[in-house]
Amino acid sequence: MKNTKYVEDLKNTSVAELNAQLVEAKKELFNLRFQNATNQLDNTARIREVRRNIARIQTVITEAEKNA
Repeated sequence: MKNTKYVEDLKNTSVAELNAQLVEAKKELFNLRFQNATNQLDNTARIREVRRNIARIQTVITEAEKNA
């Protein structure tokens, strides 16, 4: 339910904004991995969530490019 709303929001944004979100998500993933390696990360499930969000963003970008 929450994910479908997130995907709908992604579909309504421009490709430039999606690319900016993608960069931010990748930075967050890097920081989470770094925290996990140094045993500072409390919620390890966040890594999985961010990875899936990156995949969702990339999928919407690909769909937009195919439709254009």
